[in-house]
Amino acid sequence: MPPYRFILALCTLVCGLLGLARPSRAAAVPVATTAQLIAAVQNAKPGDVISLAPGTYDVGQTIYCVTPGTAAQPIVVRAATLGAALLRFNTVEGIKVAAPHWSFENLDVQGICAVHGDCEHAFHIVGPADFTHLRNCRLHDFNAEVKGNGEGNPPIFPNDVVIEDSELFDSAIRDTANPVTPIDVVGGRRWVIRANFIHDHAKGQGDQISYAAFLKGNSRDGLFERNLVICERDTTGGVRLGLSFGGGGSSPPSICEDGTCIPEHQNGTMRNNVIVNCSQDVGIYLNSAANTRIYDNTLYDTTGIDVRFPASTADLRNNLLSGQIRNRDGGTSTKSSNLELVSLLQFATWFLNPVAANFALLDGSQIVNRGEPLPQVTDDFCAHPRTDGAPDLGAVEYGPGACNTAKPGGGVDVFRDGFESGGWGEWVVP
Repeated sequence: MPPYRFILALCTLVCGLLGLARPSRAAAVPVATTAQLIAAVQNAKPGDVISLAPGTYDVGQTIYCVTPGTAAQPIVVRAATLGAALLRFNTVEGIKVAAPHWSFENLDVQGICAVHGDCEHAFHIVGPADFTHLRNCRLHDFNAEVKGNGEGNPPIFPNDVVIEDSELFDSAIRDTANPVTPIDVVGGRRWVIRANFIHDHAKGQGDQISYAAFLKGNSRDGLFERNLVICERDTTGGVRLGLSFGGGGSSPPSICEDGTCIPEHQNGTMRNNVIVNCSQDVGIYLNSAANTRIYDNTLYDTTGIDVRFPASTADLRNNLLSGQIRNRDGGTSTKSSNLELVSLLQFATWFLNPVAANFALLDGSQIVNRGEPLPQVTDDFCAHPRTDGAPDLGAVEYGPGACNTAKPGGGVDVFRDGFESGGWGEWVVP
């Protein structure tokens, strides 16, 4: 166990023995100005709930989150509703999280740098920032809206991060040669990327290649589920890929877990994702991704799924896609019950409006009950159960309840980790 994690565990144990770690009423910290917000974060204590009044907060410096919260008393930064508080950053990094148990909810965070290379990250999650939670946020106009990586020598990596129910996008093609990927994570374990809407990511300079999201750098046990990715909705151009374990690769080895970047990811799962309009490249890309599970995804107007390089091994089942599954450059896979090479014309006869991510069913004869039951997939894109023993192909289990695939996660507010809609833990605002 790294020394810092041992110290945190010891502090938690001592506080528990002293009766100090039990959930209590949270300290409400209302803020209405940028200066108050910065001061509240700098002076935060476990259990604080920093609530932003409606309005626009123009910020010209990075806000640092360095005080540890606890599992019972996380530190929460939130607005009452999404859109009520807009944080506009004119700086390289907006919010840098370097301590565990911080939660951010209902925040609209925008980069406003005139030079796109000057706005890199809305959130930078580093080092010991375990259990960071982003929920129901709108993050836009940064090169990497969320960046995760190690920090220190040797580097410590943030684990158990959850990003869910959030929208990440760029309102215009990023005029930069810097990496452009809304969720860009190097190292770390058990990251969960769930029920997000990621769209219109594009790099205007350099190789013009961008990804919607990736986990790489010898990261492990990552999960992408119930996400909606539309590579091209409001803007077009460049080469835009969907979801990836491995991204474009990592270097040098010192930035990766255990000092090696091969494999780029281990034991990852992608399930019940809808990925559309990535016509220039694949919807799912595995770059040196070992022991990967790709189950029940729907890919429309992409070139398919690539399993690439010798370190990549994958099991692919129940996927529905317009491209094909390819093993490239030494990658290997097993596959079953996938429906590949479906033409866009055929998609149009099966579904109501797939180009707009509307997969309401018109003709299910080739889809319904054509999959195989998998213990790793118990529900679908809309969190509807798959319980009849004969699952449907792709991200949706068609049945009595409607599933709106044009909304991330079907618009269903499901928290698998046991968190209430108000945030982590048992805090109550007085």
